[in-house]
Amino acid sequence: MYAANLPIFRILEEVTGNNKKIRYAATSDLLHKLKEKSLVLDQYLLSKLSNAILHLLYDEACEVSELAHICLSELAKILPQANVIQLVVALCNKLQGGTERQFHIPIISLKTILCEVPSISVKSAIVLITPELVKGITSEMNLEFKCACLDFLHDVLHKYGEVASHLYPELLLDALLPQLCLNHTSVRKDSVSCIAALALNLSENLLAKATAAVVRHLKSEGVKPEISRTNIQMLRALSFAVGHRFGPHLRETIPELMNYCVTASEINEELCESSLQSLESFLLRCPRDISSYCDEILHVTLEFLSYDPNFTDNMEESIDDNIQEEDQYDESDNGYTDDEDVSWKVRRASVKCLSTLIISRPEMLAKLYVEACPNLIGRFKEREESVKMDVFNTFIGLLRQTGNVTNWQNEINESSPRSLLIQEVPNLIESINMQLREKSVNAKFGAFSVLKELAIVLPDSVADHIEYLIPNIAKALCDKSSTSNLKIEAFVFTRLVLASHSSLVLYPYIQAITGPVLLAVGQSFHKVTAEALRLCSEIVRFVRLNIEEYTFDFTPYIYPIYNAIKECLKDKGQYKEVKECAISSMGLVVSTFGDNLKKELPECLPILADRMGNEITRLTAVKAFSVIATSPVHVDLSCVLEHLIEELTTFLRKANQALRQATLETLNALISANSDKVGSAAYGVIIEELSNVIRDSDLHVAALAIKLCSTVLADRNLAPKVGSTVRYKVFPQVLNLVRSSLLQEQVLMELQSFFAALIHSAVTSFDDLLGPLISTDIPSVKSGGSFAKQALFSTAQCVAVLCIAAGDQKCSSTVAMLAAMLKADSTAYSENQLLSLLCLGEIGRRRDLSFHAHIENIVIGFFQSPFEAMNSAASYALGNIAVGNLSRYLPFILDQIDNQQEKQNLLIYSLKEAIVRQSVDKADFQDSSVEKILKLLFSHCESEDEDIRNVVAENLGKIAHIMPEKVVPKLKARLSSPAAFTRAIVVAAVKYSITARPEKIDEIIYPDISSFLMLINDQDWNVRRAAILTLSAAAQNKPTLVKGLLPELLPQLYGQTMIKKKPEVLIKVDDGHKKFRVDDGSELRKAAFECIDTLLDGCLLQMNPSSFLAPYLVSGLDDNYDIKLLCHLILSKLAGKCRSAVLAELDSVVGPLQKTINYKTQEVAVQQEFDYNEDMIRSALRAIASLNTISGASNCRSFRILMNNIMNSSTLWDKFCSIRNE
Repeated sequence: MYAANLPIFRILEEVTGNNKKIRYAATSDLLHKLKEKSLVLDQYLLSKLSNAILHLLYDEACEVSELAHICLSELAKILPQANVIQLVVALCNKLQGGTERQFHIPIISLKTILCEVPSISVKSAIVLITPELVKGITSEMNLEFKCACLDFLHDVLHKYGEVASHLYPELLLDALLPQLCLNHTSVRKDSVSCIAALALNLSENLLAKATAAVVRHLKSEGVKPEISRTNIQMLRALSFAVGHRFGPHLRETIPELMNYCVTASEINEELCESSLQSLESFLLRCPRDISSYCDEILHVTLEFLSYDPNFTDNMEESIDDNIQEEDQYDESDNGYTDDEDVSWKVRRASVKCLSTLIISRPEMLAKLYVEACPNLIGRFKEREESVKMDVFNTFIGLLRQTGNVTNWQNEINESSPRSLLIQEVPNLIESINMQLREKSVNAKFGAFSVLKELAIVLPDSVADHIEYLIPNIAKALCDKSSTSNLKIEAFVFTRLVLASHSSLVLYPYIQAITGPVLLAVGQSFHKVTAEALRLCSEIVRFVRLNIEEYTFDFTPYIYPIYNAIKECLKDKGQYKEVKECAISSMGLVVSTFGDNLKKELPECLPILADRMGNEITRLTAVKAFSVIATSPVHVDLSCVLEHLIEELTTFLRKANQALRQATLETLNALISANSDKVGSAAYGVIIEELSNVIRDSDLHVAALAIKLCSTVLADRNLAPKVGSTVRYKVFPQVLNLVRSSLLQEQVLMELQSFFAALIHSAVTSFDDLLGPLISTDIPSVKSGGSFAKQALFSTAQCVAVLCIAAGDQKCSSTVAMLAAMLKADSTAYSENQLLSLLCLGEIGRRRDLSFHAHIENIVIGFFQSPFEAMNSAASYALGNIAVGNLSRYLPFILDQIDNQQEKQNLLIYSLKEAIVRQSVDKADFQDSSVEKILKLLFSHCESEDEDIRNVVAENLGKIAHIMPEKVVPKLKARLSSPAAFTRAIVVAAVKYSITARPEKIDEIIYPDISSFLMLINDQDWNVRRAAILTLSAAAQNKPTLVKGLLPELLPQLYGQTMIKKKPEVLIKVDDGHKKFRVDDGSELRKAAFECIDTLLDGCLLQMNPSSFLAPYLVSGLDDNYDIKLLCHLILSKLAGKCRSAVLAELDSVVGPLQKTINYKTQEVAVQQEFDYNEDMIRSALRAIASLNTISGASNCRSFRILMNNIMNSSTLWDKFCSIRNE
């Protein structure tokens, strides 16, 4: 080793020489040696190197000293702990030097050591460094040295705060707090940063001590304003650092801040600014504890929103009166100017505090509209431009919050935020108009931003004021001083207005809008051009809303718009965004004005067709031709039709799913409009390609392909040309799709249309279609497999459509055949019989089968089958047959229920099929039948079979939906029943009666809905669960029914989410070795969390997320699999909608999330458990990713540790990055 390290000994001799160049070269060589990975040093040499580098740090040559610092960073990486301590002690001894260089060198060196030493040595270094820094901070020798020590301490606390705070918490706090009252600004500023970094890891007692010390300073008399301001800033920094932990100290800090605000005057305006900034931080970081102070804070912010002692109301009125004369003056002469005026800082702090109040307190929205909205509108005239932009942004935040909490739905209540906003629109438009006449471009931009957000939240709100806005819009678009951003904002607003307002209101102003827009289409900046093209598209739609009615003379606008778009379309050098907008706009122009552009079509259509050859513009061009093909003016596409069909057919082979979907839609539109112009050979190729995309791997594409086949077959002239291809290429793929377990409703509807089209086209016989369909060459259903069940039901519906399309004769013969198959044997299991029952049910639902004698007896005979699948199919069939002739079969079902006790359960299922179908068709029952049905259903409320009880509840709900005036009173009368199952059923019935559409039942159930929902307090868990599910259904479909009840219901709902210490719901479990009881209350908890998730979407204004997060959501995050997944989703939703509330409780949710992502499945677990755990981890990481987007989340120590743990785990980090990029 000695021989290997001889060069180092030589270097050590050279670095002590007198020649500066030799020392520099030797230091450089030493650096290269230290960077060698194979370097091995003994203890003696390490000590020698440490001493040599320590000496070089103070070399008189600056370049040598700089190299020595780099050498020190490399040496620190390999130093053992003992040498690190030795080196740190040596540097600490040099800290108390007199000159700036003498104390800066050891500080920089110590920072280097802390950054580079192994983690095992960090604590030892901090133990030695911290007391020395405290000495430097508390010394009165050198101000620069004190500032350097504070800066170094801040770095230490920021990176190793947990270690330093654990070792010397009181020592550091006692040293730092007195610095807040010193006269030196830099010392106070650095002390604030240090205390804030230290507070992250302080105990509650020490945090209280720090807060109390700051409050004492604020209460002291005779303190300089700048020192008081520093202490106010300290409160802000503390609250921002520790978040909700600062909440208990608000009652001692807020009164002091309010006092400083109230007593503010011209000599201490910055004190008022700092106080408002601190209040803003409190609102953001302590949302729960500050609730009681929100009204007072609102009052203060509104008071200082217009604080401007140097600019009186008379001056404002004078400017308003002479606003038309402003153009002749210089901008510098506008209003009062004074370099020493800082009152704008107070107004800025006030408006930002108000903005935070709006964002963090959605429940105060109505109050904010009453008290704050007029003040905000009044402050649009703010003379300081930066403050004015903050006012605009605050008002935009108010509008967005309105949209969020009302879920973008119209409110009936006059005191709702939307209604209150409507009342303010006239004043708002008047004030905005004044800003649009200002010379300032930023003021105009802010005004248009407000208008744009208003048009989004209240789409038809400016109809009565558009005549005042149009001149200013045109001026903004034509003015040479207007920036690109201003023009874009004006374009977006105008487009939104055209899309949402009546044509009669805006027709007089189309000319004023069109001119500037067409000029902008030719501008060089692509963003402006693209937005102008989008507005052109909206103008095209607007001027010819109805092709048949001629309500507006649009002909003067056709060619100017067409020519402007054509120039953009022909320019191949444009940006992608402009190309796509030009293609879309031209497609719309041709579709709308095609009958007036017949001479121009041979020029523009080939250009559009050419854009399909470019991969960048292909998808947009395909969609444009779809719009043209569906045009009501029947555009002649003959010049490009053959090329289009050929190109589109090749696109079906592309892997791009969106392109294939657009291609199929366009082909369908083209063939529907031009079937006689497409060659028969092209149809053969199309059908051939369609057979290749009819797969259950992409059901949406399959549905579009089947729809296109139906379109081709619907044309009797085309059907014979493609019949053979369809029969042998498409039909086998369709059969496979019918039997797929993945089949969805939309695809099934297209399949039914396809079979009907096949019959009507006569390309193949009915028997050739029916035979393969009813073939039972599919997997067995004896075990109740979901694949077979789905296939059988899909097949039955297709058979029914086929029979109806074939006519009465074929339908009757098929029913007879099916009945004959059923008569063969009703006791043995047969897939043919199972399918026959389902087919009879589907045919009977569509056609009256009463002409087939005793068909109901044949079906009901299968109730005796020993096979459950047969029983279910027979019950389903009987109920659907009854739909075809209710007057004939409903009495039969009711009589059978009375007389056949052993068949009652199956007959009730049959009754359900009939009732549900009647509720969908909105058909009435006879009064006698209703009474009999209700009596029957109420008699089964106490059934021990849960499935029967569910069916009874659904039947009652659907009958109530049809005849609410008769059923709702009967349901209400049973709310006080002593039987828990009865109470649960009548509450659940209300759930089934509520739909999203306005119905007759809404007015009848509204006065009594509280009686049903208040059973959430019931002693029986089944009743509580039914009430929760009903509340969830009402919140999703008719939120207005329950919004007024939420203040009383929410505490009860939250209580149902907690795991009970004493199990309330016990079920028997047999694991094969023994029987035992376990708590199954998770179903109740899951229902409660699902209800809360629904309420967050539609009733956020009535909720207080802060009261729900802890302990309820925290408890759910540590519950079972299903509830955890649900809580992760809720947490992600809250992170987007209620950031401040989540931020306040971030510490509470981190623990359960950490536990979830660290959970390891036992090695002996089955594969399903591994999959469940993987889903759970990904769900938790998705929630963490949402939390990570919240500004200020990194200030939470526990969340910061959680993120560090994720980053240090390669597996978790890869998953996290994948989820974040979704």
